[in-house]
Amino acid sequence: MEGLQSTPSPYKKRQSELVHKISEAAYHDSLLESGLWFHNDVRNNFYYASYLFAAAVDIQAEVSFDREEAKRKAEAVLLEVLMLQNQQPGTILYGHWPLGLSPIPRESKPHELPVEIMGSLMAYFFSEYRGWMNADLQIKFQTALTHIYHSDFFRKPVMNYGHHEAKYTAAKLIFGTLFEDEELIEDGKRSLKETLTYIQSKGMPEYGCLPWFWHWVQAFTCALELMSPEDEEIQHELGEMLDYLWSVRAQFYLQGSWVGAHSRGWPHDVPGDANVLHDYVQFGDFQLPEIMPRTEYAGFLFYEAPASARKVALDRRIPMEVAKVTQKVIPTDPEPQPLLHSYAYITEDYAAGGMWERVEEFDNEQLRWTYSLPITERAGTNQLYFFHPGEGYNEGDPRHQSGYGEVLYHKSVVMELYPVPKGEPNQLIGVLPKGEWHKEQQSLFGQVGNVYFAVYLSHSYELIERSNFIEVSEGGLPGGVVVEAISVKEAAKLGIGGLKEFADKMMVQSPAFSLSETTPLQAEYTSLSGDRLQLQTGEKKTVKATINGSPVSFDKYSV
Repeated sequence: MEGLQSTPSPYKKRQSELVHKISEAAYHDSLLESGLWFHNDVRNNFYYASYLFAAAVDIQAEVSFDREEAKRKAEAVLLEVLMLQNQQPGTILYGHWPLGLSPIPRESKPHELPVEIMGSLMAYFFSEYRGWMNADLQIKFQTALTHIYHSDFFRKPVMNYGHHEAKYTAAKLIFGTLFEDEELIEDGKRSLKETLTYIQSKGMPEYGCLPWFWHWVQAFTCALELMSPEDEEIQHELGEMLDYLWSVRAQFYLQGSWVGAHSRGWPHDVPGDANVLHDYVQFGDFQLPEIMPRTEYAGFLFYEAPASARKVALDRRIPMEVAKVTQKVIPTDPEPQPLLHSYAYITEDYAAGGMWERVEEFDNEQLRWTYSLPITERAGTNQLYFFHPGEGYNEGDPRHQSGYGEVLYHKSVVMELYPVPKGEPNQLIGVLPKGEWHKEQQSLFGQVGNVYFAVYLSHSYELIERSNFIEVSEGGLPGGVVVEAISVKEAAKLGIGGLKEFADKMMVQSPAFSLSETTPLQAEYTSLSGDRLQLQTGEKKTVKATINGSPVSFDKYSV
């Protein structure tokens, strides 16, 4: 176990920066008539109040506000949040909170989600700050924690190895310890060991799953903080779990971005990585954005990633291929699920990659593949990708892909064909980061930051300016897209001195698309490095993908 329980000064400094920024916002933002800041998610009120309270009682913190006034405001919101808990034993969702609070918070019905993570974080917050709370708030916190414990929401078996069960497992350990329930602690130990064994041998079924990956990290870090130091077995197991989680994060990390495929993604992570606070504290190699859509507990909970993981994440001078395999778990299906293979090519300036297989994911929120750029102070998206819209798609929200797509990934190149049958939406959607783009009839050449992109389409297209990205809209499917990226530095070695020279050279590289109704849908392309790539789709979803004449092999893929 390489992780450390103490917080070295660089990390603490970044955590203090988060506490400062969020507490200042919390103090200066006006409360609604309900006495809360937000009605969209009860947890956001708890997080804001936590930061404001912590800054108010920390005499070392530099703040612009009156500490006593800030403390009273935080306590009032915390009391209001605690009063929203269902404290009637025997009722549906006893011990739970509502999620959305509109229009009247105290009339909102309880929901199963908030307590999963907020319950454990409340236990941590009460443990750390009870000595500064007024008597009424102390009593209300203790009462709420007691109701959480008796709700038994966490007494569930591990079946899917996902973020819900990860939070149940941590809660078993936390509330078992708080209420001296040895049976619950033992259940937590078994669940922890079972989960760790599975993901170490099979991979995480929730690949690239944001924001829920951070619930894993927070839940188990919170458990580690609250466990007795004398219980070396739990300490060791929790350390192993957090080492594993941070190693996974490091492998798909590029300066705050999450590289490659995502099994799910919310609007604040697609088409731009914005849930970056835990990354900022851990790695600190990018500028903290002004907008923080999910504050959660990055300013409070910290576990240092293993040195090996930090080296992988922070040293991208040598381009690296990451090839991983995982397996979904569907308890209702007695047959083993097919293996899923993800690929990423990561350089110091950009990354590319995704999932070879397209599978059904919850709410159809899979991001199949993407090019990722480092997080900067630049407003807008840091991702580039294309997809055929499917169930759940809404104009302007570039998520929710259909199942019509076959891919080929090779280093800086992504190819995808869309064998879309008649009767399905005849539209291909693309997302481009804002930058300088040169337009041709069936291609686009652009520079975003330190990277050039060549985008080749099988048909003509239109561009639509969105608030934080450029949307590409192409008709005429079936069809395809080929994208290649190269850093400005590497392009200079090829004698390319600017975007125009890049566009001139890449026009010559244009792929060949075969779109005849009587032959298989096909694309052929020779990359800047000279590799010959071919992707072909046939009847009954047969796919042929070759690199320099050899079929794509999954032999090098590992957990």
